[in-house]
Amino acid sequence: MRSNTDISASRRCPAALLLIDVINDMDFEGSESLVAFAEPMARRLRSLKQRARDAGIPTIYINDNFGKWRSDFRATVEYCLKRDVPGHKVAKMLKPDAKDYFVLKPKQSAFFGTTLDTLLRDLKTKTVILTGIAGDNCVLFSANDAYLRDFKLHIPSDCVASNTEAENQYALQLMKKVVKADITPSTGLDLEALG
Repeated sequence: MRSNTDISASRRCPAALLLIDVINDMDFEGSESLVAFAEPMARRLRSLKQRARDAGIPTIYINDNFGKWRSDFRATVEYCLKRDVPGHKVAKMLKPDAKDYFVLKPKQSAFFGTTLDTLLRDLKTKTVILTGIAGDNCVLFSANDAYLRDFKLHIPSDCVASNTEAENQYALQLMKKVVKADITPSTGLDLEALG
């Protein structure tokens, strides 16, 4: 994995793919429903990530620091890959590699208190593709903050998961209406045109 200090200021990336909280142990009471929605979402997101890479669109993982303030993203990945962790299948499908960027966040939004805005400005990004967990929480807060920063938003409806389908659909429709997000499914995104 690449740290934020390895970014070349000369690289121009009009679009970026953001994976929010996909490296997640999902180890909380009642997480079974989230896991059930997250696993098929992860398969679609893995395909979208590969298509984005082929189109020259960078991938940025944005993850909770789990309140530890000394979190190490690599250690979080390794922990979430353990077979006894409920979210291990999602983590395995979406495991970051050396070409990916990562940002740790202290709260729900990918932007609040993070280096994400600086990274996107450095990459000269104008469009963000928001994906991940949970659509009605961290993706929603991140979409709001991206909109306030004048980013164009794509939130593929099939690459976002929440605890229930109803909550997910409500959040997607809210993001479509309020922050003008395009919620076309991932298979309908023209990544070559975005990248």
